[in-house]
Amino acid sequence: MKCVILAAGYATRLYPLTENYPKPLLKVGDKSILDWLIDDLAAASLIDEYVVISNHKYYQAFEKWRETKTEKIKILDDGTETNEKRLGAVQDLLFARQTADLDDDLLIAAGDNLLDFSLLGFLNYYKKKQKSCLMRYYEADGDKLKKCGVIEVGADDRVLSMEEKPEKPKSHWCCPPFYLYRREDMACLERALEEGCGADAPGSFAAWLCRNSEVYAMQMPGKRFDIGNLVSYENVKKEYRGILC
Repeated sequence: MKCVILAAGYATRLYPLTENYPKPLLKVGDKSILDWLIDDLAAASLIDEYVVISNHKYYQAFEKWRETKTEKIKILDDGTETNEKRLGAVQDLLFARQTADLDDDLLIAAGDNLLDFSLLGFLNYYKKKQKSCLMRYYEADGDKLKKCGVIEVGADDRVLSMEEKPEKPKSHWCCPPFYLYRREDMACLERALEEGCGADAPGSFAAWLCRNSEVYAMQMPGKRFDIGNLVSYENVKKEYRGILC
């Protein structure tokens, strides 16, 4: 299994911090956001290779960071230089799959989110299901639901539907940007885009896949920390205490 990390965004809401520096490399505690993610996964030796998708503007910063790591890490440059010309997360996934020849089961993770629990439980859940898997958490706030990917869940955690940023959410289950996809489902990525799958939000492909394949959603055993702006970044630096196994 390989891990693809989505890190090609421009994080304009975090300017000036990210005007010339990528958000996933910002420090939280004694590590960068990206280090927290990779160090967690590397402890179990279940990932063969990490593929970080960058834009051209931040590519060199990621390459410099890669030199500090011992894991097998590949940095891809998607060629974009401005937020207005970004490819979007789903197009970046297709770019990575084609450029790095990723014919594997994939763990897809946003490079700007922190979890206070290990992803190893998610990997074990995937092994049991033997199907593509999402994670889910309960969100009581109706306004926040409208800004997330919202799923309906049936028996045995099967996902019945998923919708990105719905005007009228069908449940209180939100899907964070962490996905485990079978290689057979990843092979449908180009078809999904041809059929109108949204290119920007990473959950757009998950939503398409839920309509075309069997997908399951594990309830998160802990909390997700989303760093979206300067205020949330300062709050996370105060609150985050690391991964609880």
